[in-house]
Amino acid sequence: MKNLNLLVVEGNIQKENESFKQHGIPTHSESLKESLSYYTNELNIDVFNPCSEKSFDKILPNIKKYHGLIWGGSSLNIYNDCIEIQRQIAFMKECFKNIKKILAICWGMQVAVTAAGGKVKKSVNGAHIGIANDIEINENGLKHQLYRSKNKKFNSPAFNFDEVVTLPEGAIHLASNKINKVQSLIFKKGISDVWGLQYHPEITYNKMITLINFRKDKLINNRKCFNNETEVQNHIKFIEEEIKQSVKNSRMLELKNWLDYLKAA
Repeated sequence: MKNLNLLVVEGNIQKENESFKQHGIPTHSESLKESLSYYTNELNIDVFNPCSEKSFDKILPNIKKYHGLIWGGSSLNIYNDCIEIQRQIAFMKECFKNIKKILAICWGMQVAVTAAGGKVKKSVNGAHIGIANDIEINENGLKHQLYRSKNKKFNSPAFNFDEVVTLPEGAIHLASNKINKVQSLIFKKGISDVWGLQYHPEITYNKMITLINFRKDKLINNRKCFNNETEVQNHIKFIEEEIKQSVKNSRMLELKNWLDYLKAA
């Protein structure tokens, strides 16, 4: 993979990332870079955060040098109309014009779908808090390179409260579970071939447990995902059991498959 240039987009606002660092939590882009290094050290990776840039003048003149883009997670909700979200949608539209291969993960998928004319709303069936159970690949997914060698049904790290409810024009739905009908999809927009995942193959379950503890008060008092501390700890124990059964190569297979696709440029 020598000489391949990869752009990683950080979805969180600066304040959230500063809070992560204060608590010893890697940012989402840092976690992604670590997972990429498991497969290769031969990528030239740049990180860009549209939230913290008033304009894209610094990156747009050279954006065509990137062979691919990975857009990761965020604690934002796409339907909240704030400037940080507007900037991210605007930047995704620029990426559609300039970057051929895009892997959009969780928040990244929601931004891509919105920028391409689809819709995202709060999930009516609840949230994924650290784990998504029983994701099932459909017939379209089984035929796609994204899921090459993947078990038809699997669990994955995940943390989301929202879901895709309207696909962009021409999009193909690849996988579902009982919480989110759209766990993955593919579509083309501009020159971009977009692979989207609602879950997080690039993030470890251990980090998800750290995030649950970090967000514990909000999960109980604001999000109403748990009634009390005991429920939180029981949920963490459930994820710890999943860790015992999880195999790293299998968990991150979608990332490997996308890198193989990138290499074939």
